[in-house]
Amino acid sequence: MAGRRVLIVVGVAGGASCAARLRRLDEEAEIVMFERGPYISFANCGLPYHISGVIEERSKLLVQTPEGFGKRFNVDVRVNSEVLSIDRREQTVDVCGPDGKTYTEKYDNLVLSPGAEPIKPPFPGVDLPGVFTLRNVPDTDAILAYIDEKKPKKAVVVGGGYIGVEMAENLHHIGIEVAIIEMLPQVMAVFDPDMANFLHEHLHYQGIATWLGDGVAGFAQVDDGIEVKLQSGQTAVTDLVILSIGVRPDTKLARDADLAIGESRGIKVDALMRTSDPAIYAAGDAVEVTNLVTGKPAVIALAGPANRQGRIAADNICGRESVYSGTQGTSIVKVFDLVAACTGANERTLKAADIPYKKVHIHPASHAGYYPHAYQMTVKALFNPDNGKLLGVQIVGPDGVDKRIDIFAAALRCGVTVHELENYELAYAPPFGSAKDPVNMVGFVASNVLKGDLKVAYWEDYKFPLDGDEVVVDCRSQGEWDQGHVPGAVLIPIDQMRGRIGELPRDRKILVYCAVGIRAYMSCRILTQKGYDAWDLSGGYRTFRSVHPETATGIDPKDMFAELQEKFCTSPTQSARAAEK
Repeated sequence: MAGRRVLIVVGVAGGASCAARLRRLDEEAEIVMFERGPYISFANCGLPYHISGVIEERSKLLVQTPEGFGKRFNVDVRVNSEVLSIDRREQTVDVCGPDGKTYTEKYDNLVLSPGAEPIKPPFPGVDLPGVFTLRNVPDTDAILAYIDEKKPKKAVVVGGGYIGVEMAENLHHIGIEVAIIEMLPQVMAVFDPDMANFLHEHLHYQGIATWLGDGVAGFAQVDDGIEVKLQSGQTAVTDLVILSIGVRPDTKLARDADLAIGESRGIKVDALMRTSDPAIYAAGDAVEVTNLVTGKPAVIALAGPANRQGRIAADNICGRESVYSGTQGTSIVKVFDLVAACTGANERTLKAADIPYKKVHIHPASHAGYYPHAYQMTVKALFNPDNGKLLGVQIVGPDGVDKRIDIFAAALRCGVTVHELENYELAYAPPFGSAKDPVNMVGFVASNVLKGDLKVAYWEDYKFPLDGDEVVVDCRSQGEWDQGHVPGAVLIPIDQMRGRIGELPRDRKILVYCAVGIRAYMSCRILTQKGYDAWDLSGGYRTFRSVHPETATGIDPKDMFAELQEKFCTSPTQSARAAEK
């Protein structure tokens, strides 16, 4: 039906995508976009990189200007215009315009894409000068102006999620000493602890101080700058604070209009992106979606899904039935020289949904090892123990991570099993991959587990040295053993395994490990065929170091950042005293 009037509230990813798709499908529709700020369709994922100057030109953040978007798509774009309320009976909205005056606009269809707002808890001192959140271009301008004027030497980032970690890197890039304060015991909560620990080690290597498992209690202005009071009783003094605690869906308009809100506190929509009012659609970070793996409601704030949801809403407004099939949470982040990426569910999500799973860890090279600059990555795969269906993958490494996570994401979306991964035919040449790609290797290892060719044990299930009936066998070389090994293990290199097999008891479980898992698998095959109860410790010594860093390195994770913390503490021994408590 030509001539429909569609109002779109807020025009970043979901809203702008919806408007552009609407125009492509209906040249006669009247489309009006309302943005309460001065910008539409800006690259909020690029904001930290503009602060550091990696993205030099501010204009690069503006994907579309209001004028350019309006002209190209024949859309009435109204910036600095806030939609205050919705009258569903009359199908109108009240808008506060740039001049502060309120007016009313009528709609045939309304699209809500208000996004998410930064969480800003009511900490004492949270509104002090020098305490910022980062969500939009004006926030970026304010932070840059403060840095330019105050020349801060130290910064505290509160929150260790995507934006928090990216801000830590980019502030460090411009010469500011940085500390991350995270209430959870790890950064990047979308990853399992055994994978996040690789990031902790790398942050330490880069000189980023971190308080993990500690939260902010408040802020105070002091002579030296801003005092950050922690829940543990510690205090840190800094020149700049970035709050990156997370975001929550902006549902005020929807709530005030009595639209249904889902159990995860996002705007409830159906598969067509319709709200509880059939004339109103919603898309983006404010909506509740279905988790593709668990089938449960969730709020997952990602730009890719927001764009697709806006497009689907436009299709359905124009009478083209289009269905949103759920969000799997594929994401990636740069952490200095490392890349961390994931898709699907992590262990915590699967346990909460009561979904059974098995897991494997592998540590393949980014490309053929004999070609220069091959880097080791860590891949963790979770899969259904009955049918092998892929449930989730996490990867950390310096190179090749983006390529593999996209393959795994496509596979998971299509319901692929680990058995099918064995047969994936992927591009190979020495500079780009291996004849047995890491994707194939996940298939091989996981399939061996499901077929019963390999029994897998996990490092987190044990404390070392063992006090049970198990025997731990290190099948690496003497040189590797000398550089570090599992307490209580016995060394039997793989090439000596057959000749020394009589040294192992037949009435006890044999736990075998090597560096990354390949030699342990071969050793387990030898032992199993000789009648031993052999188990491969998944991921080898590299994963052991991640799961049990205090045992492997002699450094308690709580003390790892103590020296770096001293730079922020009000007294030289404060962090040590807090650790003792």
